[in-house]
Amino acid sequence: MKARKRLVRRVLGAAATTALAWLVVAQGLLGGSASTTSTAAAVHAVADETPGYAVEGFDYPQADKILAEQGITLKRGDGHIVLAECGSQTGLLEIMARASSDLICFRVTGNSGYLTLEIPSVYAIRGNDYAAQVDMTTADEEQSYDIAKNTWTPVGESADEQGREFMLVEIRTSK
Repeated sequence: MKARKRLVRRVLGAAATTALAWLVVAQGLLGGSASTTSTAAAVHAVADETPGYAVEGFDYPQADKILAEQGITLKRGDGHIVLAECGSQTGLLEIMARASSDLICFRVTGNSGYLTLEIPSVYAIRGNDYAAQVDMTTADEEQSYDIAKNTWTPVGESADEQGREFMLVEIRTSK
């Protein structure tokens, strides 16, 4: 809906700019009395009001609401890894985190996907039919893990010799 509104504003802005330009040309051809300085200023003012081009930022939709409700920070992705209700379907990527009493699940689609996020204290991830890799951080170290397909993989504190808590910061998948 937002994209449609931006498109309508862009089209209307372009139409107004074109109409004003034709008016300037017609007035000049007919010997109108308006000064070229004020006409140029009017064209410039209308052009400045035209909305810019839409650029996809890949920010996760409704991230603020998800953070408030579930305590999960979802940042950016390509749309092929999305938060899902656990148990809603088979083949979900499942995450166990000390900070959450429930599983956190993601649906994976397409041939490949990525998602940057922040889930603290992750200690196990159950893979699905995709090859998956995750990046995790602790205060002074980064770790990457390959997630086994369709089975639980220990990550973070359960795979760390010192038992340090790690934050999940990125998920990458491929077929």
